[in-house]
Amino acid sequence: MNTFLKRLLIFLFVVALGLFLYSTFVEDLFGNRLSPEDTVEFKLNDLKLAVFYNRPSKKGRDIFGGLVPYNKVWRTGANEATTFETNKNLMVDGILVPAGKYTLWTVPKDSVWNVIFNTKQYPWGVDAEMQPMWDPNYDIMEIDVPVEKLNNAVEQFTIAFDNSTDNLELTMAWDHTKIAVPLEVMKEEEEKK
Repeated sequence: MNTFLKRLLIFLFVVALGLFLYSTFVEDLFGNRLSPEDTVEFKLNDLKLAVFYNRPSKKGRDIFGGLVPYNKVWRTGANEATTFETNKNLMVDGILVPAGKYTLWTVPKDSVWNVIFNTKQYPWGVDAEMQPMWDPNYDIMEIDVPVEKLNNAVEQFTIAFDNSTDNLELTMAWDHTKIAVPLEVMKEEEEKK
């Protein structure tokens, strides 16, 4: 066997061993995530919206006020920071959100949530101390959204777009809690003002 082939086999063995050890001791690369990734998209005419997030499950736990504390910034899901992307300028409760990609943060409370759009892209949702990586200096919008209490529990955290009443909303639901963030596409005449 020539020297090049021996080195190649040793290199491939080291890479395979590294992946195996990482998968075993750090993160299961080849198994299903406990909080799987999901992307939700909404398209209407030339409007395109997308949310990337990770979906933790309830698993019998107390969620809001328990697993997710009240009055503290939450990464709005699990793992990576949740992102919201729009190709059109939006008005969110009267506040301009220009076309672009944002991270989405929330502050759950008992009867109202603060919803925050932030321009910074973060490598993960929390730091080594499990504190949100959110930097308020990059916030472009923060609004209060009332909580709707649900009769039936939602097992897995779910983000969706709802346009069923011709009023576009970004909804978030988990456990017995749901919120709806109003989204309005800016008309070209309004953008020129």
